[in-house]
Amino acid sequence: MCGMELIDSHCHLDVSAFADDRQAVLARAHHSGVVGIVVPGIQAAGWQALLALCDEETGLYPALGLHPVFLDQHRPADLQLLEAELVAQRPVAVGEIGLDFHVDGLDRERQQQLFESQLVLASAAGLPVILHVRKAHDQVLATLRRVRVRGGICHAFNGSLQQASQYSDLGFRFGFGGMLTYERSTRLRKLACALPLEAMVLETDAPDMTVSRHQGERNSPEYLPYCLAALAGVRDEDPEEVARVTTANVREVLSLDFRDTQTAGYAE
Repeated sequence: MCGMELIDSHCHLDVSAFADDRQAVLARAHHSGVVGIVVPGIQAAGWQALLALCDEETGLYPALGLHPVFLDQHRPADLQLLEAELVAQRPVAVGEIGLDFHVDGLDRERQQQLFESQLVLASAAGLPVILHVRKAHDQVLATLRRVRVRGGICHAFNGSLQQASQYSDLGFRFGFGGMLTYERSTRLRKLACALPLEAMVLETDAPDMTVSRHQGERNSPEYLPYCLAALAGVRDEDPEEVARVTTANVREVLSLDFRDTQTAGYAE
């Protein structure tokens, strides 16, 4: 993988699973060719630590959001805080946000209200969004047509080609990661072959959804090259070209080059 530049478009590097060896993980990821990591927020309580981490380390890009799975931990004031932080901190995206109709016991109406409220904030801030969607693609698409945002990334995409086309029309790219490394993921692999490479980005979703070679272990951004190899393999394409295009896709959809310029300006 030497010489390739990869960006992990979805990695929860701020969580406690990395507390004991975060610096070592970052060093190994960098050695593996990972030059950038997008770190999505999930709860307001963790935003300040996430922002501090991204300030301290080069190549870490923060996103702030209220994850639907943690619905019962969110408070009404969190939306006001998010609105303020989007102005003060200028993260690269609002996320991880969305709808999860897979987990039992999550109130769908409350999820919908939270999702729409965050889309409104993203739209007002001119920011893309990072989506979490399980068994709710049609509902998410309908919401995105009502509340228009500046595109973004549909993380761990597993919808249909028809749904993918609708997301693409709304400015979204699709995240592919560790599940692609499992031969049993036949449907996902077919989807990865059918979509244009220009619509795809790589992700690990670490510490979750690890690659087949490290099944049962904590996932890590250093394993992103395995995701690259799997995507290039199922598409029968040159890994270097897949790396180049998917990295460019992340930079474009999240305006990472602009943020790098702004950050450099602040540092001078």
